[in-house]
Amino acid sequence: MPSEPTKKKVAPPPRYPDEMRERAVRMVRDLKAADPSDRGVFSRVSRQLGVGSQSLRLWVAQAETRDGLRPQVSESEASELKELRKEVKELRRANDILRAAATFFGAELDRQPKR
Repeated sequence: MPSEPTKKKVAPPPRYPDEMRERAVRMVRDLKAADPSDRGVFSRVSRQLGVGSQSLRLWVAQAETRDGLRPQVSESEASELKELRKEVKELRRANDILRAAATFFGAELDRQPKR
């Protein structure tokens, strides 16, 4: 019985265009700069633009991280860190293999009869 080819899942397109996200972030930043004590900025902007307030908070946090305004690891640094950790893991595994091989061959040399 032939198996059906597996279909790759394709990520859906973003719900909101990038221009809208940038505009929303800019609006929040402008309103917060005008009145830092205003606590209703996110809810007002989210209602005006028809987006979820939590989505808006996430977009602002991502923009602040990207722009270096928030002391967190940026997306590029996080991906670099992930790659470096993967490389370290591979190198440690290779070192373990080399140590085991050196031990094995060192023992083989000790077992050979001397001439």
